[in-house]
Amino acid sequence: MTYVFPPQLIPSLAVFGEEARFPVRRIFCVGRNYAAHAREMGKDPDREPPFFFTKPADAVVGDQEIVPYPPLTEDLHYEGELVVAIEHGGSDISESEALNHVFGYAIGNDLTRRDLQAEAKRLGRPWDWAKGFDHSAVCGPIHRAKQGDHLSGGRISSTVNGETRQDADLADMIWSVPEIIAILSRSMRVFSGDLIYTGTPAGVGALTAGDVCTVTVEGLGSISTKIGSRD
Repeated sequence: MTYVFPPQLIPSLAVFGEEARFPVRRIFCVGRNYAAHAREMGKDPDREPPFFFTKPADAVVGDQEIVPYPPLTEDLHYEGELVVAIEHGGSDISESEALNHVFGYAIGNDLTRRDLQAEAKRLGRPWDWAKGFDHSAVCGPIHRAKQGDHLSGGRISSTVNGETRQDADLADMIWSVPEIIAILSRSMRVFSGDLIYTGTPAGVGALTAGDVCTVTVEGLGSISTKIGSRD
């Protein structure tokens, strides 16, 4: 096959302890999956079906990288999250089989232009410009899930310049990882290389140039992101 110009390289992430990298196909994100964060955003945390939004695969940024402060915003927010990496695709996946589709887990930071998101909500518009901008999907190395070793609990926290801002437990998620995979796969087929950001706890807040945001998940270690100046 020939192309009219060379295609972009496939975005990828490091795999913990391995040379081979994980190719990223698509990024799905779960909105308001912690009750306290739902309240923080002014929403009812009742257990209604989860909703999803997406980020482009090339928005992915690895650990220890400097992220330029993005344009069009004065309110850039961090959102520390557990990320699920899919190895085996499928549709209509059952909850009981969902974990068999998981390659592993990583720590993520769903960067958000909060002022653009608030304006989109006010106008009833999509969130794309608020969520899917360049460098908005920070993700650390993916840790392979050993047989029967899946994350359903453990501390998740975020600090900014060493000050704790988020502190919760993965067990606080409204929708578990198997439920998220099952529900997503009913809407569209998931494929190898897909990432699922599973939602953020309460305590989100603003970042400014020079800030260092560190997200920690028990069992996975920590990732850090420094916010640079505007491009």
